[in-house]
Amino acid sequence: MGNCHDQAAGTGAHAGWSGADPERGDCRQPDGQNHGKGGPRGYDAGKKVTGRKRHLVVDTLGLVLAVVVHAADIQDRDGAKLVFGKLKDRFCRLQLIWADAGYRGQLVEWTQAFGGWVLNIVSRTDQHRFQVLPRRWVVERTFAWLGRHRRLSKDYEALPQTSEALIHIATINLLLHRLAPG
Repeated sequence: MGNCHDQAAGTGAHAGWSGADPERGDCRQPDGQNHGKGGPRGYDAGKKVTGRKRHLVVDTLGLVLAVVVHAADIQDRDGAKLVFGKLKDRFCRLQLIWADAGYRGQLVEWTQAFGGWVLNIVSRTDQHRFQVLPRRWVVERTFAWLGRHRRLSKDYEALPQTSEALIHIATINLLLHRLAPG
């Protein structure tokens, strides 16, 4: 019976049991339980996020073209390179990609050299006032759509590949509901 003490037959549920074994822990806990998730995890000090990050490339309707889920300790610009690698040679008509200010820097030149795409950075004009940024709301709306799915509302998955697959499944579900509403 797991790591519980052996019990003699007919002596009662707790006969001869003096509590938890100090070397093994509580007998009601499974072996090796540490309340942690499996798979890669990290901490991003800039965003103060522990766990994982999701990078999406969506079209103008907000439908997912490519997705990458990785540990939070990977820089956003490096995560963008991973997701752009999935776009390479798949969308021949893709010419322009909008991104937020977290992706500025050398990534603009790298994107042009890697895929021949123009990376347009959408920046805020005033940081102390709320303002809807042009084209930035499209990907934020997609994240909101994905957040409506229970398995994507939190980071439940052990592997990033499972999270990526569930994002694709949620996108398929969204497309099906658009084709056949009701």
